[in-house]
Amino acid sequence: MGPENWTQVTGFVLLGFPRNHILQALLFLGLTVAYVVTATGNLLIIALSWVDHHLHTQMYFFLRNLSFLELSLVSVVVPKMLVITLTGDHTISFVSCIIQSYLCFLLDTTDFFLLAVMSLDRYLAICHPLHYETLMSGRVCSQLVLASWLAGFLWVLCPTILVASLPFCGPNVIDHFFCDSWPLLKLSCRNTCLLEVVAFVLSMLVLLVSLGLTCFVHLHSCHGPPDPHCCREKESVLHCASHLTVVVTVYGSSIFLYIHLSETQSLLFNKGASVLSCIVTPLLNSFIFSLCNNKMKQALGDALRLLQPTAVRKL
Repeated sequence: MGPENWTQVTGFVLLGFPRNHILQALLFLGLTVAYVVTATGNLLIIALSWVDHHLHTQMYFFLRNLSFLELSLVSVVVPKMLVITLTGDHTISFVSCIIQSYLCFLLDTTDFFLLAVMSLDRYLAICHPLHYETLMSGRVCSQLVLASWLAGFLWVLCPTILVASLPFCGPNVIDHFFCDSWPLLKLSCRNTCLLEVVAFVLSMLVLLVSLGLTCFVHLHSCHGPPDPHCCREKESVLHCASHLTVVVTVYGSSIFLYIHLSETQSLLFNKGASVLSCIVTPLLNSFIFSLCNNKMKQALGDALRLLQPTAVRKL
């Protein structure tokens, strides 16, 4: 069909997961529980680190921003999945699909940059404590977070604009549970090989550069040469371990997305990796940084005691 006969698609159909009634009910229940727990955990981290003055440190400032990122990511994907599962309406408009795709990759990319910044923060806190407050002042922390968001915004903007300008003349069925860019590109009427290569290079570049920086910093923090000024406090080391766990989960699921097997295996594999990246990782992070953090648990206990009635507290 020639370009003059193209009819622009106005919406897409998200196939999601198998449409068995029992599986759909279990999926809806599981997604609801996961979303509520994830939202509650990350909101608690944000609220406690904002209210409790003991948590007004650089580490918890970055953690608050990471929790906001994770909460935003799961909110971009899960509510639409719940609507699809509950109503059976698998359609999504063209504009909504492009916005969802852009937000997912924006938040993922910003997440990579922020994790690298958090690794640098832990390195300075553990191995250069005497200069830490100067090097990581409040202004510097704010600039680093802003730079992470700006880098994510600019990194994803150009490919998204190019995808949005592509002609889509049918079919309009996306074999995924959200508007992932890779299956979306397959639906275009135009040859997208060059755009796929550009998107792949940009994705791998941000993935490998941020992962390399994170690993380099962690290795120097934990296995570097003895430093007479190196202050390996228990809290910093434990937080470093928690952060490394998050790094492995986030980067592991993202790397899986770029492993291509057969067509059928790739679709199933990508769905599983996307579930891990968009749903499971934000859920785990809220537990890793709250239940495994003594200061966070203490702040939660203090907040609960303050909410109790005065009479009960006196008893």
